[in-house]
Amino acid sequence: MTSVFEHWGMAPDWAWFVATICGILLIALPLMLAVAMIIYADRKIWAAMALRRGPNVVGPWGLLQSFADGLKVFLQETIIPSAANKGLFLIAPILTFTVALMAWAVIPFNSGAVLADINVGLLYVLAISSLGVYGVVIAGWASNSKYPFFSAMRAAAQMISYEVSIGFILICVVLWAGTFDLNGIVEAQRGHGLGIVNGFFFNLLLFPMWVVFLISSMAETARTPFDLTEAESELVAGYQTEYSSMSFALYWLGEYANVLLMCALNAVLFFGGWLPPLEVGNILTPLINFLAGHHVGWLAAFLGWFDPFPGWLWLFIKIGFFFFVFSWVKATVPRYRYDQLMRLGWKIFLPLSLAFVVLVSGYLMLTRFAA
Repeated sequence: MTSVFEHWGMAPDWAWFVATICGILLIALPLMLAVAMIIYADRKIWAAMALRRGPNVVGPWGLLQSFADGLKVFLQETIIPSAANKGLFLIAPILTFTVALMAWAVIPFNSGAVLADINVGLLYVLAISSLGVYGVVIAGWASNSKYPFFSAMRAAAQMISYEVSIGFILICVVLWAGTFDLNGIVEAQRGHGLGIVNGFFFNLLLFPMWVVFLISSMAETARTPFDLTEAESELVAGYQTEYSSMSFALYWLGEYANVLLMCALNAVLFFGGWLPPLEVGNILTPLINFLAGHHVGWLAAFLGWFDPFPGWLWLFIKIGFFFFVFSWVKATVPRYRYDQLMRLGWKIFLPLSLAFVVLVSGYLMLTRFAA
């Protein structure tokens, strides 16, 4: 995109700046629209699983319900508690929302289609996602209220606990792919299963790590059954208790943007990202050669023109599948107790992920690097 603006006569520095702004908007604006639509999809999935209709009044099939809710909170008055730290109280939701968007800068939507193509993209995602807890902790402290503060402490302990396991899981993926670059990790999954399946999930050593990563990503984003940070029966809606209007909406937008990010990471790290589920070329080439040798050239020519879906569409389909899983779990699984949450993170996931780091590294040393 920079070269296009340079071709139009811009100076190189300005061309890079304008191209970067356009790239940010190209990701942020569709992401905001996607967040509005997945809130609608979330509510429809819950309703269907509870044999209800869900949103069905505002707009055709209720598609405009999220926009109506957004307009409602935008027009409401922002109420700041008199005893709150006003500066931090207002900064906290902005911080949460901003951090949720920043991580998308390194997510590859197709081969080379990424805003910031850095060779340590996975470390960037891990660092940025860990900053999300600050928005929650600052909100709980700045509210100067008992229950939001308890919720903030819960959130800090919960996110730190599961980030440790996620870190070890990412080590397993990096060891197998041999790179921190998300583009390189996706390419390492090409034909990984029997030469025709794209994805690390087909790997017997990495499949258990994907299961742990999926559950940990739900805990990291405080989704049911791990939504202890906003358990109404215990914390009166948690750290969001004192928030209203757009400050409350920013927390919702940030939460769903983080959920989409975790769905994207599940797809990129274990399910081949923008790659199709199967390497169609590896399947069709022998078939085309066979047909051509048996004088069925017209069918061979037809198969040779086979054009699969573009990469970005495959990625969106995978993100949609994982979001359905997130909603499915939220609609069907009861909430954990806090002691169960901590036990799962520290006594089960941490030893398991650490053991698989040893197994994966040992296997690679024996098979890939042995003399």
